[in-house]
Amino acid sequence: MNTKKQNIRSLKEMHQRFSDKVNLNGLAEGEKVEERNLSDVQVTSLVTDSRRVTPGSAFFAIRGLRTNGEEYIEDAVERGAKALIGENINLEENPGVAKIQVKDSRRALAKMAKRYHGSPDESINIVGITGTNGKTTVSTLTRHLLEEPGRPVGLIGTVRYHLGDRELPSFRTTPEAADLYPMLRSMLAGGCSEAVMEVSSHGIHQSRVAGMQIEIAVFLNLTRDHLDYHKNMESYFVEKRKIFNGENGKLPKIAIINGDCPYGKRLIEELPPQVRILSFGLKESNLFRAKNINLESTGAEFVLDSPAGSMVIKSPLLGRYNVMNLLASVAILHSMGRSIPDSIRKIAAFEGVDGRMESVDKGQDYNVVVDYAHTPDALRNALSMLRECTEGKVHLVFGCGGDRDKGKRLEMTKVACAGADRVWATADNPRTEPLDDIFKDMKKGQTRGSRISFVGDRRRAISLALDQAESGDCVLIAGKGHECFQEVQYTAIPFDDREVVRELINIKALVQ
Repeated sequence: MNTKKQNIRSLKEMHQRFSDKVNLNGLAEGEKVEERNLSDVQVTSLVTDSRRVTPGSAFFAIRGLRTNGEEYIEDAVERGAKALIGENINLEENPGVAKIQVKDSRRALAKMAKRYHGSPDESINIVGITGTNGKTTVSTLTRHLLEEPGRPVGLIGTVRYHLGDRELPSFRTTPEAADLYPMLRSMLAGGCSEAVMEVSSHGIHQSRVAGMQIEIAVFLNLTRDHLDYHKNMESYFVEKRKIFNGENGKLPKIAIINGDCPYGKRLIEELPPQVRILSFGLKESNLFRAKNINLESTGAEFVLDSPAGSMVIKSPLLGRYNVMNLLASVAILHSMGRSIPDSIRKIAAFEGVDGRMESVDKGQDYNVVVDYAHTPDALRNALSMLRECTEGKVHLVFGCGGDRDKGKRLEMTKVACAGADRVWATADNPRTEPLDDIFKDMKKGQTRGSRISFVGDRRRAISLALDQAESGDCVLIAGKGHECFQEVQYTAIPFDDREVVRELINIKALVQ
């Protein structure tokens, strides 16, 4: 298990690779409202976490959702911070430390991190992928199709970071600018000329990618998620749109957009004419289109219509939504000048993504699938896909996260009851919210006649589902996917659905 502490240590090692001394006055040009003790100050790193401060660091005191960086200024100074940057810095305290007052600490961080690391985004061709569902699959698949011997491709996403000559466990989907730019710089040092990056709505709203040069922006879909943060779908869409219309910085050269999605259609209509648009989907109006789709338990086969002509594609990826993901990847490759026929030959060798429709096989006569589906749309797609390729019954274990969008809990339960024969609702990162309160919201979505049980212990819920499975059935364990912890009261407790399934199947085999 890669804990958050291990991730922090890995990031520290990456930062040490590029610990240059840079003049702070030049970095902060255009960002300063007020300053103190700034003359000839050289800084060796830019950090937002006081625990990662080393002598010579510039510490950005940023207000977060749960904590305020200003509360950790003294800790940063004690650890050797040479400069403090924020919106409410007390200019009179800590007289031996340089201080900069800025209007927007997050945007200042993005601009200064880019300068500090020599604008690596302008030397590497970046594909930025956004959307509610599918970002990790599309980014990982695209990297697989792009990479060639001696030609590494960088990746920044939910599961891991590939930096050309090294790999790090992922800490968050779209890292803070202080981490993002050294990652891009590390990719260049590792021989990458291209990078594929997941761009989350949180990352856009919090200016983590503000001013970044994204050559190709990709819009996969938009369905309900993160409304605890964005409040409504319009605000959610507006954030996603920023990397396409220039609000985030420079316009992308190419926009690849799901033409079947209502928000995708709207995005196409709203983009400025200088952005080249490539649409993908199942409808005839799309430039990249899948037709004659045949879905099987081993994958999918369909005819691809594209600017390169028509050709048959056989994919090991399950389900109709993965056909859409594959279309997006093919459109990306075409936009980068790659041969589509040459690229699709590599699809058969794609091993999938950790925790995305990942099968767990311990010799049992039923199927067990672990998936990250944690939105109503993603859960609906997963259940629909498994229904199409399962001879017997479909059993489901799922939960809803605490301290997150409460409105989707009812919808998730409705989808679960409609799509599965038997359902066990359980814990899924309850965080600081009582599980009984989460269950109360979920029960509002119960439908008459549905077979659903509420079980607080996730391991127990999985065990009950496995007990009910018979030959030819399928058990879907949804929500956590690749995650190897349960988040409870700000504590990450080790818990990996895949390992739990393996353990339980082994135990049950012993007592039979």
